[in-house]
Amino acid sequence: MTSTSKLNQEPVLLTIIRLLRWHKPEGRLILMIPALWAIFLAAGGKPPLPLVGVIILGTLATSAAGCVVNDLWDRDIDPEVERTRDRPLAARTLSIKVGIVVGIVALFCAAILAYYLNPLSFWLSVAAVPVILLYPGAKRVFPVPQLVLSMAWGFAVLISWSAVTQNLSQPTWLLWGATVLWTLGFDTVYAMSDRADDRRIGVKSSALFFGDYAALAISIFFAGTVGLLAWLGISLHLTLPFWINLVIAAVGWIWQIWRLIKPQIPHTAYGEMFRQNVWIGFILLAGMIIGSL
Repeated sequence: MTSTSKLNQEPVLLTIIRLLRWHKPEGRLILMIPALWAIFLAAGGKPPLPLVGVIILGTLATSAAGCVVNDLWDRDIDPEVERTRDRPLAARTLSIKVGIVVGIVALFCAAILAYYLNPLSFWLSVAAVPVILLYPGAKRVFPVPQLVLSMAWGFAVLISWSAVTQNLSQPTWLLWGATVLWTLGFDTVYAMSDRADDRRIGVKSSALFFGDYAALAISIFFAGTVGLLAWLGISLHLTLPFWINLVIAAVGWIWQIWRLIKPQIPHTAYGEMFRQNVWIGFILLAGMIIGSL
């Protein structure tokens, strides 16, 4: 039995779960992490638990909507890419109409959660919507579409920080910059796995844009992340646990760069490094929480 036949026999609910990527939690967690960085740092390590719950649910709803929007844009491209050809809209196991309905429901859930926030955070949430909706189109016209994705990730910092403080200050923007650079780094790693398919079908990516210098670009992004997080740690007077965990994260990124510059690297390594960034993000979060207390 072919994989497509198996997918056709899958219950609709499971197919929708795959559409939302809830069967791959690392992609949901890696958006949640910068939001949690922001809310814990802005609150000195002790944010209100109801607000933490809203932020967590908000990132889940937003990332779900983003996945649906992405798959609607790419339903005719994804079948040409090995990694994405079994996605529900690409494999035609869900209709476009169902995809649109699921996307609207996810956006509606995000909007309800955003209504709980203060006016600044609410309007930042509104401002993020066009970026989420237009990001999938960026790969058709913009040479570094991962930068657009990074901007979308950056909104998680702005929304969460302002949800605590009702303003945006210098530390907010330091964390925003670190998040943008970190996202550029790990998503360029992820894009490296699709280079052959992207080149063949004419889709743009940062991995193709930087070409032979992709590993160098990623090393610059990760180094910039460390630098901005260090500046942030000084600005917020974070204590030793933060600095220890920042060093651990830096070692993790150095190890990834060392793997990327090797002449031969298994194709599966790119996905592994993407998932490792989830753990690195949580290590940093633990350092931020303990270092803020």
